[in-house]
Amino acid sequence: MKALETFAIYVTPFLILGALAKLMMKRYATDLTDVQSQAGQNRKARRVFLLGGWRTEK
Repeated sequence: MKALETFAIYVTPFLILGALAKLMMKRYATDLTDVQSQAGQNRKARRVFLLGGWRTEK
């Protein structure tokens, strides 16, 4: 029984933090298009590194 209590004490905080993170992500979610639209129309193209490769961002 002691092992089960110890396991619950260690695992419960991670489950709570995971649930809170999931709720916060749903509440404050933004898309890449939203962020790019905030940059404006006159933004110049630039090269960025994304997922192991270079690409041109417009």
